[in-house]
Amino acid sequence: MKQQIYKPASAFRLITVILVLLSVTLVLVWRAVDLHVVRKAFLQDQGDSRYLRELPLAAHRGMITDRHGEPLAISTPVDSVWVNPAEFATAQPEWPRLARLLNLDVNEIAQKISQRQDKEFVYIKRHVEPARAKRIMELGIPGISLQREYHRYYPMAEVASHVVGFTNIDDQGQEGLELAFDGWLSGEAGSQRVIRDRLGRVVKHVELLKKPRPGKNLTLSIDRRLQYLAYRELKRAVMSNRAQSGSAVILDVRTGEVLAMVNQPAYNPNNRGNLQSQKVRNRAVADVFEPGSTIKPFTVIAALQSEDYSANSVIDTSPGYYQVRGNTIRDIRNYGKINLTRLIKKSSNVGASKLALSLEPEKIWHVFDQMGFGMPTSSGFPGETGGLLKPAVTWAEIEQATLAFGYGLSVTPLQLAKAYAAIANQGVINPVSFVREDEPVQGRRVIDAEVANTMTRMLESVTNEGGTGTRARVPGYRVAGKTGTVKKITSEGYTGDKYIAVFAGMAPASDPRIAMVVTINEPTGDDYYGGQVAAPVFSRVMGGALRLFDIAPDNLMDDKIKFASLPNKAAGEHP
Repeated sequence: MKQQIYKPASAFRLITVILVLLSVTLVLVWRAVDLHVVRKAFLQDQGDSRYLRELPLAAHRGMITDRHGEPLAISTPVDSVWVNPAEFATAQPEWPRLARLLNLDVNEIAQKISQRQDKEFVYIKRHVEPARAKRIMELGIPGISLQREYHRYYPMAEVASHVVGFTNIDDQGQEGLELAFDGWLSGEAGSQRVIRDRLGRVVKHVELLKKPRPGKNLTLSIDRRLQYLAYRELKRAVMSNRAQSGSAVILDVRTGEVLAMVNQPAYNPNNRGNLQSQKVRNRAVADVFEPGSTIKPFTVIAALQSEDYSANSVIDTSPGYYQVRGNTIRDIRNYGKINLTRLIKKSSNVGASKLALSLEPEKIWHVFDQMGFGMPTSSGFPGETGGLLKPAVTWAEIEQATLAFGYGLSVTPLQLAKAYAAIANQGVINPVSFVREDEPVQGRRVIDAEVANTMTRMLESVTNEGGTGTRARVPGYRVAGKTGTVKKITSEGYTGDKYIAVFAGMAPASDPRIAMVVTINEPTGDDYYGGQVAAPVFSRVMGGALRLFDIAPDNLMDDKIKFASLPNKAAGEHP
């Protein structure tokens, strides 16, 4: 038997094979260590990302209600459709089916995807109703997912739009009280971890990471019934008089609560596709105007509080006009010698000017300042303006004379309503509130109680026979108020054919509970006086308000009033 001899080449091959096998083994061992130890956390995260997702949990916004709990703004659940572009691109033949369900153009979808190919999250359409969203997921298109969100809905639409405002698509307040109370109404989103399948559908909820916190509800002072009534009557007046715009504000005299606030033109917050600034703006707090004759009661109050005058003090207005530094102030007729009550009843510009010039400017300014003219009402409403009231030290003689009948200063409808509410509240002015007040309100005395009551009786004469505001009467109730017809000013001075018709008042006059201001901007035609245009709106709305709030009549002996007993031009109202 021959002995086998191993050649060196064979031994080399054997060693090489062993080394190769050993190297492979070492590589495999290192790879196992790398995967299971060194890169374990990273790889687990990568694996989880393929089927585990952390999704936000939307928190619904707080509801806004009127003072009786009726909804003015509510949030309803909707779904927003989003995709992962990389996965969604693999199913391009299915895009037309999706486009039809979403009422979109396929090219529009393609453009969104092409612009965000490097993203993992791209919205296709926001706020889709849940039923349609379910049909979209049933298509089984890869990369499509849903995200639960909330859509804001406004049941009263344009009737309460200027007060409530609206939110954007992300549920953030943009206008009105939605903006003013955004922090209060907004919720805090939560999050959860879920398992998705290969089509992106949620197949299992793994854990709740953060519980969503819903927003807080907000109860307004608005009464939706009165809001609707005021909106209807203001819109009717603006349309019938072919006016440019109008506003109406109604306040609770005892609390300062805003019971209703409406404007024309209005807008629908449920359909904001073509919003215009002139419609969105809340004119009742943002637009200023010269108040005209509605300021005369405060001039008279300054005189009464000086203790140099009483309601029966006489002013000689003859011969019906008055020269001040080369400027002529006129009445519609010569009223002769009149007392302060008749000055208010007939709305005498001459009488108001002579009265003002007999007083120290600081005394008039003090009353106007105490009423809040020249400063915001501090209601907190976004965009509120303060108007204009110049310091008394700057007044020229003609300025003091014209301020007495409402020219040379500017106010908002809300400011004017607040001032008249102070008269109605026996001289105590209350803060303006858009939120329901459940506790007693602490006001501030700005007029002597006796003077305020005297002025209320003077203002009641305006709505009686021979006054300028007979059309403001409410059957069964005593009404106090003041008309105003203001010439508008342009870059070329005061116009002779553009006016603002105003009526400000309160009822019932025996114990006032509600104050109201109505303004109609640029009524056309021959009827443009405040007593003709604004007073009837006051009458219809105030009558409804008194009944809605179950306020007892105080004039049962006069429940068959003839509203048109005297034409207002004959009643002597001055423009």
